[in-house]
Amino acid sequence: MPKNEPQRITLERRNSASSMARFYSLAVEPTLFGDTALVRAWGRIGLVERRRIELYETQEQAAEALNAWLKRKRKRGYVTLK
Repeated sequence: MPKNEPQRITLERRNSASSMARFYSLAVEPTLFGDTALVRAWGRIGLVERRRIELYETQEQAAEALNAWLKRKRKRGYVTLK
């Protein structure tokens, strides 16, 4: 991935039997101060999301954290949107 290019992945988990429709979004973005941020957003589809921003010194560290979160969420049944 080229330096300072935003990377975004959106995951979804639906179960009609239990009326569950959730999303999880992961993004690696540059900050104004030269660091790199992993931005995580999640919640029920159609409602207000929760958001957390984690700062990393390098884009590679943020990408590693993104991959770790991606692995956790896929293990819980989330699938990547196309």
